[in-house]
Amino acid sequence: MTNKVYACIDGLANTAAVIDWAAWSALRMSAPLEFLHVLEPEPTQAAGLSDYSGTIGLGAQDSLLHELSELDARRAKLAQEAGRRLLTAASERASAAGVSGAGALLRHGELAEAAAELQADARLYVLGEHQRHAKPGARLHLDHHVERLIRVVQRPVLVVTCEGFAPPQRFVIAFDGSATARKTVDMVRRSPLLAGLPALIVMAGVDTGPARGQLEEARMQLSAAGFAEVQTELLPGEPEDVLPPLLKAHADALLVMGAYGHSRIRQFIVGSTTTTLLRSSELPVLVLR
Repeated sequence: MTNKVYACIDGLANTAAVIDWAAWSALRMSAPLEFLHVLEPEPTQAAGLSDYSGTIGLGAQDSLLHELSELDARRAKLAQEAGRRLLTAASERASAAGVSGAGALLRHGELAEAAAELQADARLYVLGEHQRHAKPGARLHLDHHVERLIRVVQRPVLVVTCEGFAPPQRFVIAFDGSATARKTVDMVRRSPLLAGLPALIVMAGVDTGPARGQLEEARMQLSAAGFAEVQTELLPGEPEDVLPPLLKAHADALLVMGAYGHSRIRQFIVGSTTTTLLRSSELPVLVLR
């Protein structure tokens, strides 16, 4: 049964916000909460010693390899202890937020693979995004952990983009009239996660009768499902250009969108709107599959 909220925590700056968003989600959906911390492998430094094989004796090299091996073992032991403490602290924070009996998992390997192994019992994943410039003035890239996990798992993913938490006062659906977008509206309609919150369905593109009709159809779906306040907006321009300013004006909202609706060829050539909005959004983003 797919019923758990999995919070993927790493101890970095927005971990507290990830915990709080996960606790909020679990309470909204009356779902069990499980914290997941993955100890990912670090590049070994021992291989670099082979570069010095011609300048130091073999015995000296063996001695250094032995010391590095012992150092790696101590690091691994410390990482496991730090992971256990992180999971304990997360469970305590969730308990203070009203979630009882949160579980904890400590895994070795890669985050995306660990999450994929758990998805048969997953209802939602929550994780933080850590954006970094490759160098000053460079383009801001999406955290590879976030993008890879979204592509690997077939469950909704809530991406926390900030270091603080406040319950969302509304949600914004990025809508383009596609089958993926219509499925997104249907999933929102059937889920208790966003029930009762005001909704804004926004489309970017040319203002045409069919586009207005698609927006109205989506609005009626949510209204029929009991959402009392549903608004629509059609913005002229490309999604990656016109949506970020709108989202900035709704700082108390949660952005909702479908995952990677474009073809793989289009993604390769010009990039994905999903990736672009994840990279540029200052709002937390709920990505639905």
